[in-house]
Amino acid sequence: MSRNKSAARKRKLVKAIRQNRRMPLFVVAKTKRRVTQNRMRRDWRHEKMDLKED
Repeated sequence: MSRNKSAARKRKLVKAIRQNRRMPLFVVAKTKRRVTQNRMRRDWRHEKMDLKED
């Protein structure tokens, strides 16, 4: 990836970083473990992001 990134691309990358976190423990406790995993979790090796030129 290029060294110089546009602001729009940086915003997308930051959002992807925020989405790629585990489920908060208060959510697990609140739902009595019905919800334990984050469905939006992405692994950098297996699933690539769809970044078009902005």
